[in-house]
Amino acid sequence: MKRVWSLIILAFLLWTLMFSPWTAPHVPFWWTMAGSALTLTVLSLFAIRMESTEEFKNPKDSNKPAPLYLRIIQECLLGITIAIGLWCVFWVGNEVSQWIFPFARPQVNLIYGMKAGENPWVLSLLLLFLIGPAEEIFWRGYVQRRFMMRYNANMGFIITTACYTLVHIASLNFMLIMSSLVCGVAWGGLYRFFPRHLPAIILSHALWDAAVFVWFPI
Repeated sequence: MKRVWSLIILAFLLWTLMFSPWTAPHVPFWWTMAGSALTLTVLSLFAIRMESTEEFKNPKDSNKPAPLYLRIIQECLLGITIAIGLWCVFWVGNEVSQWIFPFARPQVNLIYGMKAGENPWVLSLLLLFLIGPAEEIFWRGYVQRRFMMRYNANMGFIITTACYTLVHIASLNFMLIMSSLVCGVAWGGLYRFFPRHLPAIILSHALWDAAVFVWFPI
């Protein structure tokens, strides 16, 4: 478990660099995010190779697997559905939070301010093909899976969700931290109950990122 905790600490340091009010103005946010996510993913894949590969295999399904093309279609449709559902949750959450907290909208605007000056096409590509997938491969595909094997499914989900939320705490932005918590619960909960659908979860993260930040901002 030392490797897992070491990578979580590295994630905390990288996210602090990106989000802390004292360091964020001095780094290019989106390129730093892309580099950080890619670094963590590569290190986690390397860690998996260093450990017993048998541990990372899902239990065998007694049913005959569906043809590959049907599985691809299924994962794509499921990923799109999850992304749309999560976007709707955030739209409702945004409306409710503005009614409850007077600081909600200004803090959300600060989050959207991170994309100021960025080319939307480049940002979409980064979110779709690098940042979103890399985050899921690391947090769910490695960290949560490792904790679930070490403890149990529920404890793995709780620890991973807590870590995923706390790496954003340096932002001092309540809305961002709560958004991370909701996302962690959603994607972590899906992985806890449906680990075989990790490809759909990865796709949903990528699509949700691009939708909420670029295509259909809330």
